[in-house]
Amino acid sequence: MKMEKQLFGRYNGADVIEYSFSNDSGMTVSCINFGCVITKIIVPDRNGKLENVVLGFESFEDYPKYSPYFGAVCGRVAGRIKGASFELDGKEHVLAQNEAPNHLHGGVKGFDSVIWATEKVEEENAIGLKFHYRSPDGEEGYPGNLDTIVTYLLTNDNELKVTYEARTDKKTVVNLTNHSYFNLSGNIKRDCSGHVLQLDSDRFLELAPDLMPTGKMLETANTPFDFTAGRKLKDGMETSYPQNVLVGKGYDHPLIFSKEGNNRIVLSEEESGRVLEMTTDQPSVVLYTSNMLDGEFEISGVKARNYLGVCLETQGLPDAIHHPSFPSVTLNPEDVYRANTTYRFLTNTLGV
Repeated sequence: MKMEKQLFGRYNGADVIEYSFSNDSGMTVSCINFGCVITKIIVPDRNGKLENVVLGFESFEDYPKYSPYFGAVCGRVAGRIKGASFELDGKEHVLAQNEAPNHLHGGVKGFDSVIWATEKVEEENAIGLKFHYRSPDGEEGYPGNLDTIVTYLLTNDNELKVTYEARTDKKTVVNLTNHSYFNLSGNIKRDCSGHVLQLDSDRFLELAPDLMPTGKMLETANTPFDFTAGRKLKDGMETSYPQNVLVGKGYDHPLIFSKEGNNRIVLSEEESGRVLEMTTDQPSVVLYTSNMLDGEFEISGVKARNYLGVCLETQGLPDAIHHPSFPSVTLNPEDVYRANTTYRFLTNTLGV
């Protein structure tokens, strides 16, 4: 196993370094110290051809200019917070309205757009990076000095293990996720509409027209949100079901796992034979099929357009601070925030 690094760009006077670590079977993960962004994941198809399966830019300058959170860690709180404010112990905290009038993915200077300190990690049959960032009390309106550690660890089993830890000196809110856009066709040869998703979820959050959760949990049965037996993502793009139409013909919804503990998500693409098997200890996964990706920029030579990638953002429920029935995202000084998600890449050798 090996790790290489190179200068990728400059941001606010700091060097942006790209780290690439490879395992013994040729899988390579590349990431940068800006936003913990995963720039590339290179894995084989069923014929052994190595290609990139996440969306990203070749040039660093495109990340702060265009990126819709490609590959980034989102925080302090991933997802939306209604009204860009919340109350803790009787005190109101006002956040940036970076999706006015609401707050999205940690604000203008969220975890996705800061420089993180890095440290190489080596274990038996595993190599990776540990990222550290201290978010000062009051940054983006959040209370408390928050020390966050994110670890990316690549194993010889073609697993990328992502772990999150956070500690605070004042009661605050934390909900972290990685916002990678997956496209298992390899090098964006096709869009993600033909990808098949399977997971055990019996409820999903209903969204209002402003994409905020209404607080109501809808049953997935007999809707395009039922993935228990596996279904193609295009089902949600082509349906007239109101919740899919609302978000731009596709998905941008938290799917709630049917049971607590570790849960499994499987994404596959028939033509390439690639399979992504995820396990997570988080209560939900936000499924986003890049319904709003259209823009005047290119992604590794491919013009941006809707449905080029699919995000599987494992996390707590969005806007939980305003919904007492949702699992809590508050963090006390005596506690430690922890979250774990593993991404394992396989191939289906049986063919279509």
